[in-house]
Amino acid sequence: MASVLRVDDVSVLRDGNPILDSVSWEVGADERWVILGPNGAGKTTLLQLASTLMYPTLGEVEILGEPLGRTDVFELRPRIGFASSALSKRLPQSETVLDVVMTAAYSVTGRWNEEYESIDIKRTHRVLAEWKLDHLADRLFGTLSDGEQKRVQIARAVMTDPEFMLLDEPASSLDLGAREELVGLLGGFARSEEAPAIVMVTHHVEEIPVGFTHALLIREGRIVAQGPLATTVTSENLTSTFGLPIEVTETAGRFGARAV
Repeated sequence: MASVLRVDDVSVLRDGNPILDSVSWEVGADERWVILGPNGAGKTTLLQLASTLMYPTLGEVEILGEPLGRTDVFELRPRIGFASSALSKRLPQSETVLDVVMTAAYSVTGRWNEEYESIDIKRTHRVLAEWKLDHLADRLFGTLSDGEQKRVQIARAVMTDPEFMLLDEPASSLDLGAREELVGLLGGFARSEEAPAIVMVTHHVEEIPVGFTHALLIREGRIVAQGPLATTVTSENLTSTFGLPIEVTETAGRFGARAV
């Protein structure tokens, strides 16, 4: 099985302090990973490495077969779909939903002088329909609810048919209904044979969609556990990860957790 991401003994230091400490991890092309851990554990730093937005202090990172630091990241980035709250802040609030998604074809945020072919327009409409956003195509991005904006970001990430997809807390701040709708859509996408490898950061096991296959648990920059969901998202491992007794339950592929 080919890997889309290989992290080999990586450390990231900031002001001499380790944000990541000797992390090794590999993501296969047919795997869907969730990264879990408390605030400040290093989850977003891992995602920044995987998206070429950061370089390791020590160790090696290989993305889609290309060694980070020895490849042109501007050629590599269009092959990676990325959705995050930080990206949302860079998207023009006065742009239509259609254009927010379509501009991903040029890896730009905001229409300028670029021209789009009919195939780009057709694909944009298809992606919007798949993420239940087609009725919002002409709405301004800034007028959408938080849940709608998050789905638009994911649709934008899907637009380029990426080989690797990164989602940074896609369900954060959503109400129960919006969260469940998004988790359901992500689960359907993850189970598709055409979906790329996916890595999603979250704080909550309730946000893990059905169809995800693996988990990485991290605390204070070091990996606590990693592997298949069933053997990794356990009461023992989450207790070690979050530093208090936690009981994990699983029903029909969905997880729950509470302190005990």
